[in-house]
Amino acid sequence: MASLNVGSLGEYIREQRRNAQYSLRQLAEAAGVSNPYLSQIERGLRKPSAEILQQIAKALRISAETLYVQAGILEERRDEGLELRASILADPLINEQQKQALLAVYEAFLKENAARRDPAAEAGTPTTPAQPTTPAQPTTPAQPTTPAQTTTDGPAA
Repeated sequence: MASLNVGSLGEYIREQRRNAQYSLRQLAEAAGVSNPYLSQIERGLRKPSAEILQQIAKALRISAETLYVQAGILEERRDEGLELRASILADPLINEQQKQALLAVYEAFLKENAARRDPAAEAGTPTTPAQPTTPAQPTTPAQPTTPAQTTTDGPAA
């Protein structure tokens, strides 16, 4: 496990707090930590636990994983879209519901692409290239009915 990089973590939290337009006191209250403790984290004097980082991330509406990476607890994995998720969650121009909708669409695309890369993982069959599909034949319009063909007796029994 990597060592905690508290200085840059504190700077990162301070930057995120300012972007969210929170005072130190507001963020401390939202995260459920004391004002002095959060101040010490921001100044690089304290090493917060993963649980505290999660509380701060939730209050800032960013991914806890983002803070874990900043703290050196996790290694950054660019292929998982960490920066994109963090950017969406930190965007002040869209509301929480819109953020969640964007993240849901992104997750759906990732799952779809993963299934295309490895269809055998889902189907349990060897991977073979997909055969191109042919477009469906256009249907011909139904022939108009003539008065002799229609009945007024109601449905047949």
